[in-house]
Amino acid sequence: MSIRVLIAEDDANLRQGLIDLLEGEGYTVFPAGDGQQALECFRAEAPDLVLLDVMMPELSGYDVCREIRKHDSRTPIIMLTAKGEEIDKVVGLELGADDYVTKPFGLHELRARITAVLRRSRQNQQEPTRNLPEQFHIGLALIDRKSYQATLGQQSHSLTSREMKLLEVFHARPNEVLSRNDLLNAAWGIDYFGTTRTLDQHIAQLRKKVEPDPASPQCLLTVHGVGYKLQQAGKP
Repeated sequence: MSIRVLIAEDDANLRQGLIDLLEGEGYTVFPAGDGQQALECFRAEAPDLVLLDVMMPELSGYDVCREIRKHDSRTPIIMLTAKGEEIDKVVGLELGADDYVTKPFGLHELRARITAVLRRSRQNQQEPTRNLPEQFHIGLALIDRKSYQATLGQQSHSLTSREMKLLEVFHARPNEVLSRNDLLNAAWGIDYFGTTRTLDQHIAQLRKKVEPDPASPQCLLTVHGVGYKLQQAGKP
């Protein structure tokens, strides 16, 4: 069965180039020229992968990503951005995107990134989960793997698939210092193209969801020069 890809790109020439590339690789492609069309197409077609331009009319790529992640934490999203500033990439990743490509990009790079995120998605779906509880604690926060929710006191927060994967890794290895590369390999895969900055931003977002005071973390601790560890002393 062909892999189904939604291409959301308002530049008609680039959109057609992406269509030609992916159809040539055997993918089934659903094109959209603006954010609203992209969101409607996603809901109607349930693609296996989304290529999402950041700057689009009607709804921005950030808005589309946010709406998708409200109901779907698993479908891989690759952001396409013409902006080189790191903050733009970080915003996309904070909203739940799996990767980003900065325009102009080479077709080989894009093809490799698509292959990588699809492989990671399949691996995540095929991983045995029978030994992992449906609920577990990270510090004082209750993590629900079924609903992708983190509950701390009276506040509940939705988790992205990447955030959940990181929490599962921490839960499986409490009080152990994990290097940034260890965490990147576990949650993103050894073929990930990004930098450790991506991981740091995900940890910062997770602290907002599981720490009573994110500015003074008590469970997801930084080990300077190495990585992070889960300090489970506060577990109820």
